[in-house]
Amino acid sequence: MYKVFEAIDELVTIVEEARGLPMTSGCVVPRGDVLELLDEIRDALPAEVDDAQDVLDRKDEIVGGAEHQAEQALSKATMEAENAVAQARAQAEALIAEATAHADRMVADARDEADRAVAAGRAEYESLVGRSQAEADRMLQAGRESYERAVEEGRFEQGRLVSQTEVVQAAHAESARVLDATAEEAARQRAECDAYVDGKLAEFEDLLTHTLRTVGKGRSHLRGPMSMSAAVPYDYDGG
Repeated sequence: MYKVFEAIDELVTIVEEARGLPMTSGCVVPRGDVLELLDEIRDALPAEVDDAQDVLDRKDEIVGGAEHQAEQALSKATMEAENAVAQARAQAEALIAEATAHADRMVADARDEADRAVAAGRAEYESLVGRSQAEADRMLQAGRESYERAVEEGRFEQGRLVSQTEVVQAAHAESARVLDATAEEAARQRAECDAYVDGKLAEFEDLLTHTLRTVGKGRSHLRGPMSMSAAVPYDYDGG
């Protein structure tokens, strides 16, 4: 196709460059060159163009044949579809009948199994009720016996606690007596301690008084004339 376009471009160039005829719109072109280019264009055109032209010439014939074939194909497809629908309907009906029969068998089997289960459950229930009743009677009797033992033990424990209460009361009384005696002894010892401390403080007070008096005399003696110290000796014992 490239050669076709190239030849057409050369033709356009020849026409544009051709010498014009005076007083007209025509022109003079080289015939040989133009014919040569037209031959090149004809040779370069693909065979499909001729085939396409043939198809265009036989358009009505081809369209008519295609429509006829389409009608035949549609008729055949319709017939095949109807046959397929009929076969599918028949198969569906057969499957439904088979499923219904299978469901009926399953329902019957389930009903039989349910009846057997109910019978077995009833027998087990009666057995359990009997065993439960016997166990309840045994537990009730054991509960009565345990209650009686607990009551007897409670009475015994009550008596023991009463006796222990008397002992506890006596212990409390003895404890109160001991506490009172301890408080009295502590008060007596505190009084003796206070008296002892007061006596010691009094002795210490006398000692301090004597010491202060002695210190005062000593200071007076130190401040006096030397002759007085020679004439009067100092009494360090408080004389």
